[in-house]
Amino acid sequence: MNNQIKRINFNHSFIFFLFCNIVSLITFIKTNYTISPLICLLLILSIGISHGSLDNIKGKKLFKILKINNFFIFYLSYILLAILIIIFWLILPSTTLAIFLLVASYHFGKEDTFFLINNVSFYNSLLFFLKGSLIILAPMYFHFDETINIFKFLLVDNETFYNFLNFVETNQILLSGIILSTVSSILLFVKNFELKKVTIFLDYFSILIINYYFSPLIAFTLYFCFLHSIRHSITLIFELNRENLKLGLNIFIKKALPLTALTATFCLVSLYFLNNTYDFDSSILKIIFIGLASLTFPHILLEYLLEKNEK
Repeated sequence: MNNQIKRINFNHSFIFFLFCNIVSLITFIKTNYTISPLICLLLILSIGISHGSLDNIKGKKLFKILKINNFFIFYLSYILLAILIIIFWLILPSTTLAIFLLVASYHFGKEDTFFLINNVSFYNSLLFFLKGSLIILAPMYFHFDETINIFKFLLVDNETFYNFLNFVETNQILLSGIILSTVSSILLFVKNFELKKVTIFLDYFSILIINYYFSPLIAFTLYFCFLHSIRHSITLIFELNRENLKLGLNIFIKKALPLTALTATFCLVSLYFLNNTYDFDSSILKIIFIGLASLTFPHILLEYLLEKNEK
């Protein structure tokens, strides 16, 4: 089964690589071509968050291992943690953003590579973190001012925070971080070498291409929806049905649809109320990034607890 997942993910990476080149070529030819922030939001609220919509199933699995019968505790804990993250963001936006970026780097690196290297040692975890940091560093390197503007829309107004980022940008630390991320991809590629690991470099170049040609929001949307989410969903589909991929996909869609629809509805209602205070694009950015942060922390914590207790 593992070889089948590797083959499907390789095909997916190759298709995504071609997709990134085609849309970037369109942007190069039509310099005024762009994608509306609303389209980005709708993609994230459908394709993007769907890979986390089976967390209730993972929660049941965890509670069964821990022999906890009252599953209401899971929903309550998950929702409270998500709300707590939003509260922390409102109180300490720069600190919460910094922690979110660090956690997201590790999460992206691990989840996008785990089907190739599933040994979570300290060394591998460091490589996962450095590899995933490309998602954060690339938009800052290619579109520094636009990225800073996004941070400001996310309620971050700490002067020290921006002075630090300016120091990082002017002293080529961003480039150094990208080089380290490149080295981590090479090390992950050569470790227990096999040809299907070229997936790592297809992903690497895809991320650089979309961040070079597109704004940070569009580049992140393309990555999050069409690489990260689909990559994670492939693993979930196999877990649902190891023998029949088509049947597993049907089960995945049915099981993911309720929580995906519920989360999307909540976000759209929040957008309506935010739009009464902020402009439309600013409200969308808050929904996307603060909303994703509030969902990412409980999602990662659940993955960690399940991984620790399954051993």
